[in-house]
Amino acid sequence: MALDLETRQQLIETVRRFVNEVCRPNEQLVSETNAIPEKIVQEMRDLGLFGLSIAEEYGGLGLTMEEEALVILEMGRTSPAFRSTFGTNVGIGSQGIVMFGSEEQKQQWLPKLATGEAIASFALTEPDAGSDAGSAKTRAVRDGNHYVLNGSKRYITNADKATIFTVMARTDQNTPGPKGLSAFIVERDTAGVTIGKPEKKMGQQGANVCDVIFEDARVPITSRLGEEGEGMKVAMSVLDRGRLHISALSVGIAERLVEEMVRYAAERKQFGKPIIEHQLVMGMIADSYAEAAAGRAMVMDGVRKYDAKEKTTLIAAATKMWCTEMVGRVADRAVQVHGGAGYIADYAVERFYRDVRILRLYEGTTQIQQMVIGRELQRMAKAGEI
Repeated sequence: MALDLETRQQLIETVRRFVNEVCRPNEQLVSETNAIPEKIVQEMRDLGLFGLSIAEEYGGLGLTMEEEALVILEMGRTSPAFRSTFGTNVGIGSQGIVMFGSEEQKQQWLPKLATGEAIASFALTEPDAGSDAGSAKTRAVRDGNHYVLNGSKRYITNADKATIFTVMARTDQNTPGPKGLSAFIVERDTAGVTIGKPEKKMGQQGANVCDVIFEDARVPITSRLGEEGEGMKVAMSVLDRGRLHISALSVGIAERLVEEMVRYAAERKQFGKPIIEHQLVMGMIADSYAEAAAGRAMVMDGVRKYDAKEKTTLIAAATKMWCTEMVGRVADRAVQVHGGAGYIADYAVERFYRDVRILRLYEGTTQIQQMVIGRELQRMAKAGEI
């Protein structure tokens, strides 16, 4: 159930203060140490950020998608590593359980995920299966009341901190493609589960990705999410919501970058006046503001349709494509407006320029979004919906 307007505004203002007073002053520290201080993580727990999308009956805040997006727009105004700390619990890590989990699975895990006591990760990508997720090779072979998992997953966000993984594995070895995949909840301390070292990345220091290896890992049948063969259904259901979430993050970052541009351009003088008074600089800032505003409008349209239980595959893909591409353009302009200073690590725009590049890759690349959009429009045309 949606929050009343006063409570919603209080929540947004609380998150805004947290971003301004706690996160922003620690952005450089997080970048240099590649870690979020535990004190800040605990503040996130206390604010309920780990349980934004989890129902109140399981200890979460039970926000609507629109309310979640408004919170993430605020979190976008600081380094995305802060959002990533709780992001998998809010999105892809928990939503498989929310949407497809049995009541026993929900009771076991959702309260812990909502408080941040447990961290969830989403393990789909493999060394040879990225955009072509249906070609995943990790095997889950039935053995009595268990499945035995063998295989490896790559670039798994928060794997080093995870308590549980939502794992896509092939249960039907004779059926190629997505129809042979099933989804499982796998606990980190399961024998045969190994976590690789955090990868050295271009950006988003403080938010780690690692390999996850399964070697004869035995998982009880009761840990399967949904029925056999529903793995890709679980994954795609989770990703529609996740794409709107990432879009909101992208818009929040773009709005922060516009602020950085305006502030710097108003202070920096060349040819006897602030550079914001030069038309070419003014044009870059104006384009950035307008594109961020368009992204915000798309996000709000998408999340409201999601809350209204309308089919959102098309709008989620279009919004993710636009917003993540848009924030890349805005970040590039922000560096340009800052000139040489924009290439120096002392300025936030240098870090954001690197941080936002991944947004066009995870939860479906831009090219995958284009394919989803094209196919969905083709389907609608054949069905007479256009």
